Amino acid sequence: MTLRLIALAALLTPAPLLAQELTPAETARIDTLVRSTLADTGVPSASIAVVRGGKLVLARAYGKASETIPAARADLPYQIASISKQFTATALQLLEDDGKLKLDDAVATYIPGISGGDRITLRQLLSHTSGLQDYWPQDYSFAAMATPVTPQQIVDRWAKKPLDFEPGTQWQYSNTGYVVAGMIVEKVAGVPLIDFLQARVFRPLGMTAMDQDLAVGPRYPQGYKRFALGPVRVETPAARGWLYAAGELSMSAADLARWDIARMNRTLLPPEDWVEQETPVRLTDGSTNGYGLGIGNGRRLDHRTLEHSGEAVGFLSQNIVFPDDKAAIVVLTNSWFSDAYGRITRGLAEIVLPKAAAAISDDAAALAKARRVYDQLRGGTLDRAALTTDANYYFTPTALADYRTSLAPLGEPTSFVATGKPGLRGGFVQRGFRVTYPKRSLWISTFAEPGQDGRFEQFLVTPGE
Repeated sequence: MTLRLIALAALLTPAPLLAQELTPAETARIDTLVRSTLADTGVPSASIAVVRGGKLVLARAYGKASETIPAARADLPYQIASISKQFTATALQLLEDDGKLKLDDAVATYIPGISGGDRITLRQLLSHTSGLQDYWPQDYSFAAMATPVTPQQIVDRWAKKPLDFEPGTQWQYSNTGYVVAGMIVEKVAGVPLIDFLQARVFRPLGMTAMDQDLAVGPRYPQGYKRFALGPVRVETPAARGWLYAAGELSMSAADLARWDIARMNRTLLPPEDWVEQETPVRLTDGSTNGYGLGIGNGRRLDHRTLEHSGEAVGFLSQNIVFPDDKAAIVVLTNSWFSDAYGRITRGLAEIVLPKAAAAISDDAAALAKARRVYDQLRGGTLDRAALTTDANYYFTPTALADYRTSLAPLGEPTSFVATGKPGLRGGFVQRGFRVTYPKRSLWISTFAEPGQDGRFEQFLVTPGE
């Protein structure tokens, strides 16, 4: 995950929101965001939850949950896939708290026959640094997934291959490692993983969760697929057993938000367990990509995040906690052919987070505004009311003439897109854009005053990559 850290942003970010209900205007914006995204992408439904000020302030579902549930409901359990990994990690931590294992124990202590099992630790399983080959890297169901499988069968086929690298030396996402972790939980606890989580996590937090293999049928949301831009079709679920400890859970967005609130408030688990989960694991060379134990560290809109996404057969999901703001966003969708879940997540963050963060969001309005100025420059005209005093000083008649004579012959761009994340510099919002033509590309660097009506302090066009 690539992060752009802007030190000045810390000076402009408000304190965390107190428990604050959504205003009617904010709720209306959320409704518009989700409905328009579903309509634009063809995704049948979305179930969302919003935490603000440490309180669940919205849980709502939109669209069609399945062919037998034409109207999605907020209480329906969606498959959360790899978001489940933080619960598997929690199970091992709880067993460590009970004195029944240690995260730095070797895997071979509990499960024999695994490649490198004498060198791989439980912690490395949870941090994706074990070297075990991932059994499901594809974004589609492969042939074997039509047949039920057991955890041991997954281990026999994938966890006994040669390691992809020596444990602890690299990071590589591995569902296989989490299957092994789940097997260790069950062996040490003496009960199925789902039963252990029900007793130690879900019931104490008032959460309703279930095995996603059982959340199939006319009473549950149905997954959907799409080939390229073809029709939206019902997806065939994977046979039982394929997600297991790597992604076995189904729950509502509101239930997942209750877990997020526990994380914010450091309840249920000892505080040091939460810290351990969230601390980026370092490789033998000292580097890290920000991933901890079942959850990643990052930044969105220049706010610190703890997050994980999920992909099941026909489902995509996102769960993000903004710990410094006591906020969280959960987005669950019943398709795996679109970025709708990401678009909804970004839009919700712009609405829910403090306004200073929204001011640096890289949204459609900023893109349209940049394209408008670029087109003016191609034509040799410029709305000087859109520029600050310094920017107007820069765009002399000579500068305007050079922009027009060099850009106009290129014709219409084939694409005009934002690049990277917006940041803050010198009190201005800094954004980048790439303009593509058949035989070349251009780079645009802009500084603008905060807010959608903010004037440009800089608008520079240079040759691109």
